[in-house]
Amino acid sequence: MANERQARLADRIRVLIAERLEKGLRDPRLGFVTITDVRVTGDLQHASVFYTVLGSEQERIDSAAALTAATGMLRSDVGRKLGIRLTPTLEFILDGIPENAGHIEDLLREARERDESVAGLAATAQPAGDADPYVKPREIQD
Repeated sequence: MANERQARLADRIRVLIAERLEKGLRDPRLGFVTITDVRVTGDLQHASVFYTVLGSEQERIDSAAALTAATGMLRSDVGRKLGIRLTPTLEFILDGIPENAGHIEDLLREARERDESVAGLAATAQPAGDADPYVKPREIQD
C-alpha cells in the first residue's frame, strides 16, 4: 500500500515541478531542463528529483545552480498544490542516463565492428586439417 502511495506522490511531484519549470523560473541560468524521475522515501519526507539538461557542460552547471537556488520556491509551490500535511524536501540530482546511453552506444558500435571483422576473416578461412575432418570407417583390402 505504501509503495502505491509513494509512486502516486512521486508522479504528482514530477508533474508539478515540470509544469512549474515549463512556465519558467526567473533565473537566466536555467537551461532546457527535463524532469526524468522522482523518487520519494517510504516516510514521504524526502523526494529526489532527477533531471537532464540539454546542452553543454557549462549549461548543466548553471542549471544545477538555478535549481538549487529555486528549491525553496519549488518546494512551497509543490506543497501548496499537493495539499498534504508535510511537504517533502526536494533534492535535485543530475540524471546520468544520456551519458550512460552514449557509452552503451559506443560499446555496441565497437562490438558490431569486431563482429564484422570476425565475419570477414571467417569468409576467407581455410580448414586447418583435411577438407573433410570427420573420421570415416576404414576400408578393408582383401
